[in-house]
Amino acid sequence: MNTREFLDVYRGYRIPHFKLIEHRNWWFGFSAVLIVLSLFGIFVRGFNFSIDFEGGARISYPLRTAVTVQDVEATMSRFGYTDAEVQIVGGDTVQIRSASLSNAAAASATPSATASPGTSASPGATEGSTSTDATTGLLTALAQQAGVAYTDISVESIGPTWGKEISQKALRGLVVVLVAITLYIAFRFEWTMAAGAMVALVHDVTITAGVYALTGKEVTPETVIAILTILGFSLYDTVVIYDKIKENTGSPALLARMGYTKVVDLSLNQTVMRSVNTSLVVLLPILSLLLFGGETLKNFAFAMFIGVAIGAYSSIFIAAPILTVLKERQGAGAAPQRTRGGVQRPKAAVPVGAGEMAATSDQAAKRATAKQGARSRPGQKRRPPAKRKRR
Repeated sequence: MNTREFLDVYRGYRIPHFKLIEHRNWWFGFSAVLIVLSLFGIFVRGFNFSIDFEGGARISYPLRTAVTVQDVEATMSRFGYTDAEVQIVGGDTVQIRSASLSNAAAASATPSATASPGTSASPGATEGSTSTDATTGLLTALAQQAGVAYTDISVESIGPTWGKEISQKALRGLVVVLVAITLYIAFRFEWTMAAGAMVALVHDVTITAGVYALTGKEVTPETVIAILTILGFSLYDTVVIYDKIKENTGSPALLARMGYTKVVDLSLNQTVMRSVNTSLVVLLPILSLLLFGGETLKNFAFAMFIGVAIGAYSSIFIAAPILTVLKERQGAGAAPQRTRGGVQRPKAAVPVGAGEMAATSDQAAKRATAKQGARSRPGQKRRPPAKRKRR
């Protein structure tokens, strides 16, 4: 394919002739490798959950001096919080996420904070506690570094129950959505298409979760929202392809000439560039968020980028090939046909409408043969027309 042909295909002026269904074992093998790696990451490495799921403390205070993220991280590390996440928002506000602080220390540090489940107290109320003294020293050092008062630092304690509730509600919502989607596709198209769409969705979620586990990216509530969002995009792309397949398979002449598998391959070639272009349009703004967005936006954009890319892949290379596999098994399970010699042979799978078309063609051929035989019979000479007598 030269450059001109490629541009014509990309712009939709020509239909490509990619052998997508013929090489389906390649796509299945590639997806199997990705799924095995994803399961290894999920069950062996595990997820890096944020404090919203495991519990922790969120520290926030204004910034009055020229302090960098590295300076704040060094202060946190000096007091034993080496895994703290520091972010400077707007150039004048510091936000820190770290392991849980003691309830008494968190309460003593924030007279006006909305700590949960802590209460407000004065800095000197817990001088007898070693952990409280260490936490108070940490907050004092942060206040001096930022050039603010001790009471300007806000500490919010987060318990792990909030993240668990989000996960449980998201899981229940996911199950309900998958059941509703399955029923809709089965009613709108057929059950084989619903099965293919569900396999593609499970494929997308597993690989996206596996990428998070293998890369060690932090799993936040934004990640859960992004995964639910990519399911909708993947399903949209799959439904578009299935709609084209249903349209083409509704033609008896096309089915009789090409067969079901080749009709599916033709449908994929007719919609592949539409799917690619749609995915690119979605991926470009997500990539900009991933490169130039804040920490929260980057977590959301990372999950979206992986999910959209995998969703576009599964709609073309997984959902449609799974449909052809199920259709071929339906044809292979047809009842055997007995021949004259008594030997049984499997009944060939006839596409929908092909039998009626063949019967109509046979009847038309018989009628044409009968007319031709009636017009000229062998061995007979045609008599010349009788002459009229003149009066």
